[in-house]
Amino acid sequence: MIQRFWGKIRTFSGDDSGVVTVEFLIVFPIFFGFFLMTYEMGIISLRNVMLERGIDMAVREVRIGAMPNPTSELLKESICEYAEILPDCENQIELEMIVRDVRAWVDIPTDVACIDRSVTTQANVDFSNLANNDVVFLRACIRIDPLLPTTGIGKAIVDAAEGDDAAGSSYALVASASFVVEPFADED
Repeated sequence: MIQRFWGKIRTFSGDDSGVVTVEFLIVFPIFFGFFLMTYEMGIISLRNVMLERGIDMAVREVRIGAMPNPTSELLKESICEYAEILPDCENQIELEMIVRDVRAWVDIPTDVACIDRSVTTQANVDFSNLANNDVVFLRACIRIDPLLPTTGIGKAIVDAAEGDDAAGSSYALVASASFVVEPFADED
């Protein structure tokens, strides 16, 4: 009986059929996880680049006078038009305008205003008090849900934003641009 038991053990240990399958089952999930994290990071980077492009193009319109009286809604529409791939852009983007005098400089605050998804109405940004030669910083923050919120990079980003009550299961992308109000702007 003992000889039969050891014989089966030797037969089992000498059989190498299925070795590749076991190896594949161990290695495949790791490589697939890396692939998913790479894909998520690529999408995040692409969205960030498009947000940067959108704000740069919208500010260019303001700078050259193509948008002579910018409002919050016009700027959001312009940014979202240029940054085509941002999901639900006009509803998820928050603009912040900061006017500074170069002769009496005050640093730009590091806290970024972003959409609070827990509130139904958002505060509007006032663009009416711009004067010729004002230095203006425009900052845009958009809330985006990760493609894979429960794995890899998507989970890490959502977990990192957990302290932000407004975040929910999203992350924020921020872009900024600056411009000088040209002298051809209307004086009121």
